[in-house]
Amino acid sequence: MLSGMFDDLLQANRHYASSFALQGIPAPAAKKFALVTCMDGRIEPLAMLGLRPGDAKILRNAGGRVTEDVLRSLILAAAFLSVQEIAIMQHTDCALADRSDDEIRSALRSEGIAGSEEWDFLGMTEPDHSLRVDVEAVRSCALLPPGIQVEGWRYDVESGAIVRVDTTPSS
Repeated sequence: MLSGMFDDLLQANRHYASSFALQGIPAPAAKKFALVTCMDGRIEPLAMLGLRPGDAKILRNAGGRVTEDVLRSLILAAAFLSVQEIAIMQHTDCALADRSDDEIRSALRSEGIAGSEEWDFLGMTEPDHSLRVDVEAVRSCALLPPGIQVEGWRYDVESGAIVRVDTTPSS
Protein backbone atom coordinates (compact mmCIF):
# COMPACT_ATOMS: atom_id res chain seq x y z
CA MET A 1 0.00 0.00 0.00
CA LEU A 2 1.31 3.41 -0.97
CA SER A 3 1.09 6.29 1.42
CA GLY A 4 2.04 9.89 1.90
CA MET A 5 3.95 11.44 -0.96
CA PHE A 6 3.29 8.57 -3.41
CA ASP A 7 -0.45 8.92 -2.88
CA ASP A 8 -0.25 12.68 -3.34
CA LEU A 9 1.71 12.30 -6.56
CA LEU A 10 -0.65 9.70 -7.99
CA GLN A 11 -3.62 11.89 -7.09
CA ALA A 12 -1.97 14.80 -8.88
CA ASN A 13 -1.46 12.53 -11.88
CA ARG A 14 -5.15 11.62 -11.98
CA HIS A 15 -5.95 15.33 -12.16
CA TYR A 16 -3.33 15.82 -14.89
CA ALA A 17 -4.58 12.85 -16.91
CA SER A 18 -8.18 14.08 -16.75
CA SER A 19 -7.24 17.01 -18.99
CA PHE A 20 -4.25 15.51 -20.81
CA ALA A 21 -3.46 17.53 -23.93
CA LEU A 22 -0.19 16.09 -25.24
CA GLN A 23 -1.60 13.11 -27.11
CA GLY A 24 -0.68 13.04 -30.75
CA ILE A 25 2.73 14.70 -30.38
CA PRO A 26 5.06 12.83 -32.75
CA ALA A 27 8.01 10.97 -31.20
CA PRO A 28 10.74 12.69 -33.29
CA ALA A 29 12.17 15.91 -31.86
CA ALA A 30 10.45 18.73 -33.77
CA LYS A 31 13.46 21.04 -33.31
CA LYS A 32 15.92 18.17 -34.01
CA PHE A 33 17.57 19.02 -30.68
CA ALA A 34 18.71 17.04 -27.64
CA LEU A 35 19.82 18.45 -24.30
CA VAL A 36 21.93 16.61 -21.76
CA THR A 37 21.66 18.32 -18.40
CA CYS A 38 21.64 17.81 -14.65
CA MET A 39 18.77 16.52 -12.57
CA ASP A 40 18.93 19.70 -10.44
CA GLY A 41 15.42 21.04 -9.80
CA ARG A 42 16.52 24.60 -10.57
CA ILE A 43 16.80 23.65 -14.24
CA GLU A 44 13.61 23.90 -16.33
CA PRO A 45 14.79 22.79 -19.78
CA LEU A 46 11.70 23.57 -21.86
CA ALA A 47 10.90 26.93 -20.29
CA MET A 48 14.50 28.19 -20.20
CA LEU A 49 15.01 27.46 -23.92
CA GLY A 50 11.61 28.55 -25.22
CA LEU A 51 10.73 24.96 -26.11
CA ARG A 52 7.46 23.09 -25.93
CA PRO A 53 6.71 19.39 -25.40
CA GLY A 54 7.80 17.46 -28.48
CA ASP A 55 10.48 19.96 -29.53
CA ALA A 56 13.49 18.21 -27.99
CA LYS A 57 14.82 15.12 -26.27
CA ILE A 58 15.93 15.87 -22.71
CA LEU A 59 18.37 13.58 -20.90
CA ARG A 60 19.07 14.24 -17.23
CA ASN A 61 21.43 12.77 -14.67
CA ALA A 62 23.58 13.88 -11.75
CA GLY A 63 25.90 16.58 -13.08
CA GLY A 64 24.64 16.46 -16.67
CA ARG A 65 27.49 14.06 -17.44
CA VAL A 66 27.95 12.06 -20.63
CA THR A 67 27.87 8.42 -19.60
CA GLU A 68 27.58 5.24 -21.63
CA ASP A 69 23.81 5.37 -21.15
CA VAL A 70 23.64 9.00 -22.31
CA LEU A 71 25.58 8.05 -25.43
CA ARG A 72 23.22 5.11 -25.99
CA SER A 73 20.24 7.46 -25.75
CA LEU A 74 21.82 10.05 -28.06
CA ILE A 75 22.66 7.39 -30.66
CA LEU A 76 19.03 6.23 -30.64
CA ALA A 77 17.71 9.81 -30.67
CA ALA A 78 19.85 10.63 -33.72
CA ALA A 79 18.98 7.42 -35.53
CA PHE A 80 15.25 7.26 -34.82
CA LEU A 81 14.07 10.59 -33.39
CA SER A 82 15.53 13.21 -35.78
CA VAL A 83 18.14 14.69 -33.40
CA GLN A 84 20.86 16.61 -35.26
CA GLU A 85 22.04 19.10 -32.64
CA ILE A 86 23.07 18.33 -29.06
CA ALA A 87 23.92 20.62 -26.14
CA ILE A 88 25.65 19.36 -23.02
CA MET A 89 24.54 21.81 -20.33
CA GLN A 90 26.07 21.72 -16.89
CA HIS A 91 25.44 24.41 -14.28
CA THR A 92 26.84 26.60 -11.55
CA ASP A 93 26.54 25.53 -7.91
CA CYS A 94 26.44 21.83 -8.85
CA ALA A 95 26.84 19.34 -6.00
CA LEU A 96 29.43 17.46 -8.10
CA ALA A 97 31.49 20.56 -8.95
CA ASP A 98 34.84 20.99 -7.26
CA ARG A 99 34.69 17.44 -5.85
CA SER A 100 36.68 14.38 -6.77
CA ASP A 101 35.17 10.90 -6.70
CA ASP A 102 37.23 10.20 -3.57
CA GLU A 103 35.68 13.25 -1.86
CA ILE A 104 32.21 12.10 -2.92
CA ARG A 105 32.88 8.60 -1.55
CA SER A 106 34.09 10.09 1.72
CA ALA A 107 30.96 12.24 1.99
CA LEU A 108 28.80 9.18 1.33
CA ARG A 109 30.63 7.23 4.06
CA SER A 110 30.03 10.10 6.48
CA GLU A 111 26.30 9.76 5.65
CA GLY A 112 26.51 6.08 6.57
CA ILE A 113 26.49 4.87 2.96
CA ALA A 114 29.08 2.13 2.48
CA GLY A 115 30.19 0.21 -0.60
CA SER A 116 30.77 3.09 -3.00
CA GLU A 117 34.38 2.20 -3.81
CA GLU A 118 33.56 0.59 -7.17
CA TRP A 119 31.30 3.41 -8.35
CA ASP A 120 32.31 6.21 -10.69
CA PHE A 121 30.40 9.27 -9.54
CA LEU A 122 31.97 11.57 -12.14
CA GLY A 123 32.92 14.35 -9.77
CA MET A 124 34.05 17.54 -11.48
CA THR A 125 37.15 18.96 -9.82
CA GLU A 126 37.46 21.31 -12.81
CA PRO A 127 33.93 21.86 -14.20
CA ASP A 128 34.96 23.44 -17.53
CA HIS A 129 37.42 20.61 -18.17
CA SER A 130 34.70 18.06 -17.36
CA LEU A 131 32.34 19.78 -19.78
CA ARG A 132 35.00 19.69 -22.52
CA VAL A 133 35.56 15.97 -21.87
CA ASP A 134 31.82 15.30 -22.09
CA VAL A 135 31.40 17.29 -25.31
CA GLU A 136 34.34 15.44 -26.85
CA ALA A 137 32.84 12.09 -25.83
CA VAL A 138 29.75 12.94 -27.88
CA ARG A 139 31.68 14.42 -30.80
CA SER A 140 33.91 11.36 -31.04
CA CYS A 141 31.15 8.77 -30.72
CA ALA A 142 31.47 6.68 -33.89
CA LEU A 143 27.80 5.65 -33.81
CA LEU A 144 26.54 9.21 -34.10
CA PRO A 145 26.10 10.48 -37.67
CA PRO A 146 28.79 12.67 -39.19
CA GLY A 147 28.01 16.36 -39.02
CA ILE A 148 26.00 16.23 -35.80
CA GLN A 149 26.46 19.55 -34.00
CA VAL A 150 27.53 19.48 -30.33
CA GLU A 151 28.04 22.41 -27.94
CA GLY A 152 28.90 22.82 -24.28
CA TRP A 153 26.84 25.21 -22.17
CA ARG A 154 26.92 26.45 -18.58
CA TYR A 155 23.65 27.45 -16.91
CA ASP A 156 23.79 30.01 -14.10
CA VAL A 157 21.31 28.94 -11.40
CA GLU A 158 21.29 32.46 -9.93
CA SER A 159 20.46 34.41 -13.11
CA GLY A 160 18.92 31.81 -15.43
CA ALA A 161 21.43 32.74 -18.15
CA ILE A 162 23.15 30.18 -20.35
CA VAL A 163 26.59 30.78 -21.82
CA ARG A 164 28.49 28.78 -24.41
CA VAL A 165 31.67 27.27 -23.04
CA ASP A 166 34.65 26.96 -25.35
CA THR A 167 34.91 23.21 -25.78
CA THR A 168 37.65 23.28 -28.37
CA PRO A 169 40.11 20.55 -27.37
CA SER A 170 43.30 22.02 -25.93
CA SER A 171 46.47 20.89 -27.68
